[in-house]
Amino acid sequence: MDFSVVIEYFPRLLQGALTTLELVLISGVIGSALALPIGLARHSHRLWLRAIPYCYIFFFRGTPLLVQIFLVYYGLAQFDGIKESALWPYLREPYWCAIIAFSLNTAAYTAEILRGALGAVPKGEIEAAKTIGMRQVQLYRRIMLPRAFGMIMPAYGNEVILMLKGSALASTITLLDLTGMARTIIARTYTPIEIFLAAGGIYLVISMVIIMLFRQLERRQNRHLQPIAVRG
Repeated sequence: MDFSVVIEYFPRLLQGALTTLELVLISGVIGSALALPIGLARHSHRLWLRAIPYCYIFFFRGTPLLVQIFLVYYGLAQFDGIKESALWPYLREPYWCAIIAFSLNTAAYTAEILRGALGAVPKGEIEAAKTIGMRQVQLYRRIMLPRAFGMIMPAYGNEVILMLKGSALASTITLLDLTGMARTIIARTYTPIEIFLAAGGIYLVISMVIIMLFRQLERRQNRHLQPIAVRG
């Protein structure tokens, strides 16, 4: 094996890694914004309000991410109304199609995580808040959502890592993310082992940073649950 090719093309791999990080970050922000109302609707006691979010989550959790990417990238072009709209310059680009697909996908998983966390909030805290006269909006804003955000940190951290690994599918629509850049370099150098090992190492480093970041966020969000040391 000749790892000199890795040194030569390492800046290109970092360029692809930057694109991967952009995809994960932008999709994560958009997906989280979508997941909040979807998760709240899923937690509602009204059947009609839970139905649509349930169908949305069922579809995106039950179908492969690759199929969803193809539906967005190839499917939208079949509608004349979309091709004639002001959004078409963006929707025809693989970059924005990947962001749309990743955002919709992670929103479904994050919403279900949030729904589970809302259902796990201790009943005593909810009853105590209602006893002092908190309205429903205040109850969610001051009690349930802060507690739920603390509980979902480990699961959401796993979801971000899964989204990082799933972002490799963006290369199937000609996007030069980390995997796409690695495949392009391999086509020129015929060194698949060296380049894929280097790409895998970059993925590992990014995953380690994400894990450490979410551990810090979890400690910060749940600092009120940590035992207080009592001096003798």
